[in-house]
Amino acid sequence: MKLLTKFNIVLVIFFGAGSLLIAQLAKNFLLNNARDQVVQQAELMMAGAGATRDYTNEQIKPLLLKNPDHEINFLPQTVPAFAATTIFASLRKHYNDYSYREATLNPTNLIDRAEDWEADIIRYFEDHPDQKRLVNERETPTGRQLYLARPMRAGEGCLECHSEPSVAPAAMIRKYGSTNGFGWKLNQVVAAQIVSVPMTVPNGIAEKAYHELVLFLIGVFVVTILALDGALYFLVIRPLHNVSEAADRISRGETELEPLEVRGKDEIANVTASFNRMRVSLVKALKMLE
Repeated sequence: MKLLTKFNIVLVIFFGAGSLLIAQLAKNFLLNNARDQVVQQAELMMAGAGATRDYTNEQIKPLLLKNPDHEINFLPQTVPAFAATTIFASLRKHYNDYSYREATLNPTNLIDRAEDWEADIIRYFEDHPDQKRLVNERETPTGRQLYLARPMRAGEGCLECHSEPSVAPAAMIRKYGSTNGFGWKLNQVVAAQIVSVPMTVPNGIAEKAYHELVLFLIGVFVVTILALDGALYFLVIRPLHNVSEAADRISRGETELEPLEVRGKDEIANVTASFNRMRVSLVKALKMLE
């Protein structure tokens, strides 16, 4: 087996083992990084929903309340939750994997009633008043999902419609009745903002990055092998081959050879210089014997 082949085998073993270790460690890192990236995206979406709520409450609602039609027909545009969910529904055209809910334990509109898992989140915030954010995963019939949740507390504006049926707008009572959505208390956790996304999204991001990393490592490995093979050939193998070939020719009686070229001051150069001195000494010895 030639020296270059042995060198390549050793390099493949060590470099391959190192690459596998790096790839495995990188896979976990990339998955965590992708998960954080998706959570940050959800944070931005939730912040956008919160900004929409504030804008509706401060700018849109006061204008709509002056509309005479509001006394007769309830205008959902006055409800911050309606504005937030409507805007998010439009946003889903570009981010269809993300979903947004303002799940409520006791909503006026039953479509906003919290499911069991959402109710558990709301109760969690009730039991942990200092907790402002919850990131977790859950199993669903369609696969595992990642979600970001924040508590929603009843403020002064909420109590205008949700404290007692007697103080609620008449148009709202006519539309939704007086059974649901009342009895809220100031600063009570009544709902939770929840952004959900399938785990296939962060997994897909991590998988793509992992494949790119593997291709990069393979490319680096191939280039490194070629570069080291070239260096080994020109710096070690070819000079040693020249020495070996010259020694073989001398052993067959060809003593009139040109001295081998000595390049540098490394070990290979020392071997070449030593061979040249040996050749000169051998030629002199043969002449003396003659």
